[in-house]
Amino acid sequence: MQSTRREFFKQSAVAGAAASIPFVWTGAAALAQQPAAQRPRRRGRREGLTLAAIGVGGSRGAYAQGTAVAMRASEHAKMVAVCDVDKVHMDEFNAKFDKKLNLYPDYRNLLEKEKPDIVTIGTPDHWHVPIAIAALKAGCDVYCEKPLTLTIEEGFQIRKAVKETGRVFQVGTQQRSEHGLLFLKAIAIVQSGWLGKKVDADIAIGGGMEGGPFPNIKVPEGLNWDMWVGPANKVDYSPERRKEFRWYYDYSGGKMSDWGAHHVDIAQLALGHEKTGPVKITLEEPATFTPIVPDHFNWHDYFAGTSTLPNGYHTATKFAVKLHYADGSTVTIHDKYSSPDGKTNFDNGILFTGDDGRIFVNRERLTGKPVEDMTPAERMTMLQSLIPIYKGRWPGDHMGNFFECVADRGEPMSDVESHHRTMTSCHLANIALLLGRELKWDPNKEHFIDDKQAESFVSRHRRDAYSLASTT
Repeated sequence: MQSTRREFFKQSAVAGAAASIPFVWTGAAALAQQPAAQRPRRRGRREGLTLAAIGVGGSRGAYAQGTAVAMRASEHAKMVAVCDVDKVHMDEFNAKFDKKLNLYPDYRNLLEKEKPDIVTIGTPDHWHVPIAIAALKAGCDVYCEKPLTLTIEEGFQIRKAVKETGRVFQVGTQQRSEHGLLFLKAIAIVQSGWLGKKVDADIAIGGGMEGGPFPNIKVPEGLNWDMWVGPANKVDYSPERRKEFRWYYDYSGGKMSDWGAHHVDIAQLALGHEKTGPVKITLEEPATFTPIVPDHFNWHDYFAGTSTLPNGYHTATKFAVKLHYADGSTVTIHDKYSSPDGKTNFDNGILFTGDDGRIFVNRERLTGKPVEDMTPAERMTMLQSLIPIYKGRWPGDHMGNFFECVADRGEPMSDVESHHRTMTSCHLANIALLLGRELKWDPNKEHFIDDKQAESFVSRHRRDAYSLASTT
């Protein structure tokens, strides 16, 4: 065990400035606590770079992450345009820039006329990949909110587009960068062998919401509802469907793709599975769905548009899905975690358990006896290991990392391949929940093994007017 630690430290030690990073075990931002003279230098705004925001949210929705990431990006480049299917949201965003932005209800017109250097994408999840591919092909570097994909096949498409265009692409999984570096430290501890050679992860991400049926009403003035629905099957408008889209499989994947995009991501990075995936998916307990979903419902027909559900939230509310990897490690995804002895319970976070110890991490804390037992020298050396994990850069600013890579054409921390693999694992878990059975997956060839029914869930029917070809 000591030999494993020493070898890890030897390989990951970085001379110079890394030694000045404080080791913070709570949610306080580590780099923000640094004396100003010791902090990594921020480059600030890049002169000449133009920026456009696509999908910003606002007062008539429930999510405004698109505005949040666009505002952070505007600290680095000049905002010139905004696109949103809701005119009210465009006007609200434009007001933040003294109403000087060009407004576009259709992202295709924005890309053609503005030709921005950078775009941020903060739309509902089912629009991420079509818009991202169009932006990449238009020559833009792209910062796209998570979860990146709606289906496994979309991951194939976006990975191909990034490779072919050579553009810089960052996914908004800030746990890889921020939150006091707690998740990076957890990754370093697991990879060091501190917990033992074999480590498993248990994740809690919360369950889905229940609600409905909801009435359909008239589309609000200024909202292009057909464009909002986009590639999904045509439906009438309801504010619940728009505001809480994460609880409809039409547009997202419930908690599995919402918080799973964060916690499954960290677990796979820590266990060394960021460029591969599980070989088997099993159900530790049957999934529970909302009363909207009848027993033995045919989800394949639903996604194909040949069967329907009442207008209500219908993603899984309770679940426990285990991902099995070729090296024998496992990642189990729970709505809520409770240990067999009932002594360990949590609603959100990651528990890494090895032969020699365990640690727990979420956005507020990193705890466990292996953490408490570290000597000051071991903590300092562990900090030095964060820089190689962060691809040789200073950790701590996700948007800043993106713009550093825009400047030097490097690979950002949340690259497309590893996040595609994260989302594939989340989609595999959801497919197992929908089918209610075990699945076998080939992570090298990226297809199901002798399972035509499961393979039919790799992609989705898309409305002709919003096929990938027509949207790009």
